[in-house]
Amino acid sequence: MNVRRSAAALAVIAVIGAATPAAADPSPSASAALPSGLYGSTDPKYDGVWRQSLALIAQRAVGETPSGKAVDWLTEQQCSNGAFAAYRADTSKPCEGNVVFDTNATAAAAQALMAVHDHDGQARSAVSWLKGQQNKDGGWGYTSPGPSDSNSTGVVIGALAAVGDHPSVLRGEGKSPYDLLAKMSLPCDAQAGGALAYQPDKKGKLVANADATAAGVLGALGKGFVVTAAKRPADYGKCAEGKSLTPRGVSGNGAAYLAVTMLRNGNHLTSVLPGAKDQPDYGNTADAVVALAAAGWTEEARKPYAWLEKNSAQWAKQGGPAAYAELILAAHAMGEDPRNFGGTDLVRELNATGPAPQTAKRAAEPAKKAEHDSGTNVWWIVGTGLVAGIGIGFLLSGRRKKQQP
Repeated sequence: MNVRRSAAALAVIAVIGAATPAAADPSPSASAALPSGLYGSTDPKYDGVWRQSLALIAQRAVGETPSGKAVDWLTEQQCSNGAFAAYRADTSKPCEGNVVFDTNATAAAAQALMAVHDHDGQARSAVSWLKGQQNKDGGWGYTSPGPSDSNSTGVVIGALAAVGDHPSVLRGEGKSPYDLLAKMSLPCDAQAGGALAYQPDKKGKLVANADATAAGVLGALGKGFVVTAAKRPADYGKCAEGKSLTPRGVSGNGAAYLAVTMLRNGNHLTSVLPGAKDQPDYGNTADAVVALAAAGWTEEARKPYAWLEKNSAQWAKQGGPAAYAELILAAHAMGEDPRNFGGTDLVRELNATGPAPQTAKRAAEPAKKAEHDSGTNVWWIVGTGLVAGIGIGFLLSGRRKKQQP
C-alpha cells in the first residue's frame, strides 16, 4: 500500500527515527484542534488525506456507509484543479503558492471518492489531474514534478482503475505505467531477482524494495487497494524476463520475491529504517499479503496473514486509522473476517478513531436506548487520541525512499 507521505515528511521522520528511536509523529499542538470529521488523533500535516482515504476505503470494503462528515472533510481538501495535498489546514484559501500537490494522496482520495456515494465527479477530477502529471517514462513521482517511482506509479494505476481508465492507454512519450514498472524490476539472475526497486540509486543501480514490490505487483495487475484473492496462475513460480516481462510477468516475479522474503524472515517483512535492524514491518507485511492474494499466491500469504493476526495488535493501536485500514484490506483480500482478526474487531477499532459510519450509528441506537432504559449509561469515546508519539509505527512502515535488500 503501498503507501506514502510527502518526501519532506519522510525526511523529517528519518531524522527523528535516527536520533530518537522512540519518538513519534508530532501530535497536534494545543492551538491547532483537529477537524471533527478527520480520522486519527495525530498531526495530519503529512498524512491527513492519506489516512482519511484509507479509512473510507476500508469501511466501504466491509459494507459500512461512511459518515457524511468524514466524506465532506475529504472533499473539502480537494483543490480546484482536482489535486490533493497531503493536508491543508485552511481549506478556505485557494491552492496556490506553497501548496505541494501529492500524487499518492490524490490517487488514494480518488479511490475513496469512487467508493462512497455521489462523488464520482470529484474522483474523476482527481484522476484527470493525475493524467496530466505522467512523466515521459510512463510513471509518476511522489510530487509533481518529480522523478517516477514504483510506489507512486502503482498507487496511481489503482486510481485509474477505480474510475475505469486502463493504464495502458496512457503514454508519456510512448511509455505506459507498465513500462516504468518493468524498468524497475530486477532481472531474474540478480540478487533478489524479481523484486522491484523504488527508484534507481545514485549510481543507477536497482536495489530491491519490498514496499515498492508490493505496490508494483498491484499496479502491474491493474488493481487498487481493494482486491479479492485471485486464481493461482499456471506459470506459478517461473521468473519472467526479456520479452516475457509483461505486466503479468512483473506481478508474478514480484509476488515470488515477497513470498520468499517473508518465509525467510519468519513470515513477515522487516524494517529498513536506521536503528530498526530485524524489527518487523507490519504495514509492509499487510501490503504484501494483499499483493500476494491479488496475484494468486494466496497459499503463500496465509502464514504472513496469521503472523499479522498474532502480532500486529499493538502496532495497529499505535498506527491508528491507516494501520487498521491496511489490516482490514488484508483480511478482505484473504477472504477472512476483519471483525474477528486474532480476536480483534478491526472494523470497530477503525470506526472508533473518527466519526461513526452511518451504518454503525443506526446499529448502535437500539442497544444504547436499551442500556439507558436499564439505568446503565454507556459513553462511546470516539477518536479521543493516542498518546503523543504513538502514531509513528504506521508512518515508519509506510512508503519511503529507503532501499531494502
